[in-house]
Amino acid sequence: MSAAAVVLENVEKRFGDVVALDGIDLEVRPGTVFALLGPNGAGKTTAVRVLTTITRPDRGRATVLGYDVVHQSARVRSQIGLAGQYAAVDENLTGRENLRLIGRLTHLGRGTANERSAVLLDRFGLAAAADRPARTYSGGMRRRLVLARALMHEPRLVILDEPTTTGLDPRSRNELWDIVRALVADGVTVLLTTQYLEEADQLASEIAVVDHGRVIAQGTPEELKAGVAPTTVVMTFDSPDAGRRAADVLAPLSASPPTVEGATVELSAHDGPGAVIEALRAVDAVGLAPSTLSLREPTLDDVFLSLTGRPAAPEQPPADASDDLVRTGGGR
Repeated sequence: MSAAAVVLENVEKRFGDVVALDGIDLEVRPGTVFALLGPNGAGKTTAVRVLTTITRPDRGRATVLGYDVVHQSARVRSQIGLAGQYAAVDENLTGRENLRLIGRLTHLGRGTANERSAVLLDRFGLAAAADRPARTYSGGMRRRLVLARALMHEPRLVILDEPTTTGLDPRSRNELWDIVRALVADGVTVLLTTQYLEEADQLASEIAVVDHGRVIAQGTPEELKAGVAPTTVVMTFDSPDAGRRAADVLAPLSASPPTVEGATVELSAHDGPGAVIEALRAVDAVGLAPSTLSLREPTLDDVFLSLTGRPAAPEQPPADASDDLVRTGGGR
């Protein structure tokens, strides 16, 4: 078996004249959160559909936990859990019944399905509402129920497709993030597709940016941000004249000419904390003291915009928003 949890090697997929995946290469280390970022139509969803055996690649090789998605698809489906963007649950069933149903469909015995559903309802804070119809659940509760369903058969890889884009307040979002962190602490690998860039920054140990069916950048969040733009040191002085004087003094320290707006000076530096110290020493040497000082780090939004030429935008609901694990044929 491959040491990687997920491998895509030169994978291509076309739909008529549309190239969805154009030789994409990807490798995900086990026991980590790997985030897949990209604008609408970049190929993220197609990559997920290949990895979950829903879509057969035209060319290339894809493996999940060492199993080939084409030739060992049943083994792949037994190892993965899928939680999609839209919380598609059976609203007429209770939370407990939803979980038991998925347990039976993934070939768990009745006793095991009952036991797993009870454990997951408690773990996800749904025990008190376990016997209420799912239609009475809030958005956050529905999202937790969807993730609980994906974990019924104890998968080693969990794929979260836009998990918090729709219908979640900040508290519910943070609760889901805590659950993802707990999964990884238990050794589960999480593949996350998202356009909510703070989510990737908070959770992912590695990120790949996809556009036009290819990976155009990959690295840790810190590496990607550092590669796009330097840190900006912002100083405000007591007068525009002092700001202009400071800009002249700080010019040798800046990666590009400092900008001055009124009494505010901005300089770019690749070593943010070190640049602050040097900048303070430089202005102090000429008798200047900033009234305010701040450090502005590049963000994943900057990375996304720089690499793709457009800002991140939320996905629109597909015609069929079902995210059931059963769609992947999941089971043992």
